Amino acid sequence: MSFYRNAVWFVKGLQEYTKSGYEAAAKHFAPADLDVNLSGRSFMITGANSGIGKATAQEIANRGGTIHMVCRNKGRAEAARDEIVEQSKNQNIHIHIVDMSSARQVWEFAQNFSQSDTVHVLINNAGCMVNQRELTQEGLEKNFATNTLGTYILTTALIPALTNVEDPRVVTVSSGGMLTQKLNVDDLQFEKGTFDGTMAYAQNKVKETDSQQHKRCLFVCLSAAVQTSMPSFHAKMQAKLRTEAMGADTAVWLAVSAAARTQPSGLFFQDRKAVATHLPLASSRSTPQEEEKLMAALEEFSLKFKP
Repeated sequence: MSFYRNAVWFVKGLQEYTKSGYEAAAKHFAPADLDVNLSGRSFMITGANSGIGKATAQEIANRGGTIHMVCRNKGRAEAARDEIVEQSKNQNIHIHIVDMSSARQVWEFAQNFSQSDTVHVLINNAGCMVNQRELTQEGLEKNFATNTLGTYILTTALIPALTNVEDPRVVTVSSGGMLTQKLNVDDLQFEKGTFDGTMAYAQNKVKETDSQQHKRCLFVCLSAAVQTSMPSFHAKMQAKLRTEAMGADTAVWLAVSAAARTQPSGLFFQDRKAVATHLPLASSRSTPQEEEKLMAALEEFSLKFKP
C-alpha cells in the first residue's frame, strides 16, 4: 500500500476507530432505533461464533430474532450458541457448519437452506486473513475464497429466498483497512509479486463493497473489522480500540432498524452514517469497467463450483 494511504488511514484510525471515536459518534444516535421486537424475523450471520459476529447475534437474539449461525468450527459455535441463549433466553438460535472457503459447500448449504428455511436478513461477517499464500482444496487462494467468493456465492444463492420476504436486507461487514487498497481486478488471487496477507484482506474487503444489487433487497456495507484487517494497528492501539459490542452496533442498526431501511442500497456505513469508501487523493477508486470485470470474474468462478 502507498505510504500516503497508510499514513492517512492511521490518523483516521486514531480519530475514528477508538472507543472515544465511538462515544463521540454515539451522542448523535437515536436510541429508539434499536427499540424493536424482532419476533418472526430470521437473520443469517456468518462467522457468528466470535467477535463482531457473535456480538451482533447476541443483540438480535436479545430482541427476539431467530438466528442462523453459519460457522466453520462446531465446538466454538455450540459454545457461542449456549452463551447467546443463556443471555437472551431466546431458544431460536440455530447452528449451520459451513466452511466459507469452500465454494461448493457454500452453494450446497445455501440451496438446501432456501428449500427448508426462511431468511429476512443476511449478515456477511465471516472473514479470514492468512499471512502465507495458501490454496484451498478447490485450488483457490484462501483469503479470496473466504472473504470474496464465499460471500458472493452465499449472497447470490440466497437472493431468490430474500426477495420472497418482507423487508429483505444484506449487510456486509467490511474493514476500514480497505481504504488503503485499490482493487486489482487482474490479480484477484494474488499470484503476482510478494504476497502480503494484510493487503490481501484489505483488497478482499474492497471487493465486498462492489456487490451486485437487487431492486427489492437493501444492500449495505459497514466498516468494523480492525483487529483482523490491521493487526499492527490493533496491537499498538488495543487498549483504546472499541469493544466488540461497539463494533457490532452499526451492523445491528443496519439489520434491524426502520431508519436504515430508508437508506439507498450500495452505501458504506460507519457509526450509523454513510461515509466515503475512498481516502482523499489516495487514487484507490475503481473504474466502472474494473467493477464490471470483477463481477464477471466472480460470476465465472461461482458457476464453476455450482452443484
